[in-house]
Amino acid sequence: MHKIFCLILVTLFTCALYSQTPNTAQDSTKVENDSLRKREFLKQLGNGFYPTKFLNVDLKYLIKFNQYEGFRTGIGGETNEGFSEKYKINSYVVYGFKDHRFKYKIGGGFRVNEATSTWINLSYTDDLQETGSSTFLTDKRFFSFFEPRLLNIDLFHKHITKAIAIEHKLSNYLLTETEFAVSKIDPTYDYRFNVNGQSYGNFNVSTAKTALQWSPFSLFSVEKGTVKETKSGYPKFTLQLTQSFKNVIGSNFNFFKTDFRTVHRFIFNDHVFTEAILTTGLATGKTPLTHLYHAYPNNITKETILQRFSVAGINSFETMYFNEFFSDRYATLQLKHFVKPFKITERYRPQLVLISRMAIGDMNNIERHQNINFGTLSKGYSEVGFELNKLLFGFGLSFAYRYGGYHLPSYADNIAAKFTFNVSL
Repeated sequence: MHKIFCLILVTLFTCALYSQTPNTAQDSTKVENDSLRKREFLKQLGNGFYPTKFLNVDLKYLIKFNQYEGFRTGIGGETNEGFSEKYKINSYVVYGFKDHRFKYKIGGGFRVNEATSTWINLSYTDDLQETGSSTFLTDKRFFSFFEPRLLNIDLFHKHITKAIAIEHKLSNYLLTETEFAVSKIDPTYDYRFNVNGQSYGNFNVSTAKTALQWSPFSLFSVEKGTVKETKSGYPKFTLQLTQSFKNVIGSNFNFFKTDFRTVHRFIFNDHVFTEAILTTGLATGKTPLTHLYHAYPNNITKETILQRFSVAGINSFETMYFNEFFSDRYATLQLKHFVKPFKITERYRPQLVLISRMAIGDMNNIERHQNINFGTLSKGYSEVGFELNKLLFGFGLSFAYRYGGYHLPSYADNIAAKFTFNVSL
């Protein structure tokens, strides 16, 4: 495995260094394209990539922190069109200083059809994943200088996953991705999944996923033969279906999941709008805790408000404690109203955001999940709060209050006060 690490590292650095070699043939066009190049560079940087001639270095792997790995650092990247328009390589390698373990991914793909942006991708991943997290295949890359929730997560499972996926654009408005994956799952915590009289400490799953992302109100234009989204329209809809097959390549369980999300913005002017995000998930069959739902909590179990002071997430429940709830069916609604920024000076404009979040869920056969204690969301979870963003160097403050069916006896335990961090490139 160390040989694989060294090979990936040397390959990525070699590509990055070689890609810096000047190309004198293009010197005459650099001046006139300077503005365009700068905008593209900032766009790539905002997406978490440092672009070079052949390789886009992936900034999200440089340094992270969580409760299981401690500091996690490494390098990753993906080839760009300078390398090839028909083939791509995307890989990374990282090291956790607390668990003393390397993690890595080796991946690549080839384009089948240019008009429909059809790609076939293959990957081999040996890494960690947060238990109860659920992501959509079609989600665009999300990058943040901070990943706030990651700082306090301690419930991970190891997975070794081999996957093949097909990306396909049915139209400009409808993107699809289908993946077949085989995974070996090994929780890092004391967990047993008891089903049909047999107890599993680790297990295998073979899954087929299909995801669709529909953006019927977005606007598109053709630039240099490439279709690009020029205006993001709302609402947007995402649907994902997952089926796990027992006895297929050693898989232990049959289960089915359906996940849905819609995002809408009620826009009043350039600065004032309300964003609504509705997310639902349903898992049926013999589904282990690793593949269920946790509703994205972001509060650590400490006694005082100051001890719990950390960084607020983007769309997480700030007063919900980590590992407090899990569900096999759930729905969340998050409402954010962005007030017109306060014009203190031309460049200093803090913004107030009013927030309301709600969640409901439940779980069948909760006794299957052993050696771990948690509740369900059957009473309905509610919190309300606000953010005052961009107070200083992108930092702001966030306050949230927990009320309703899961209001806690101690008043202070229902309050979360945190930093926010917002930077746009």
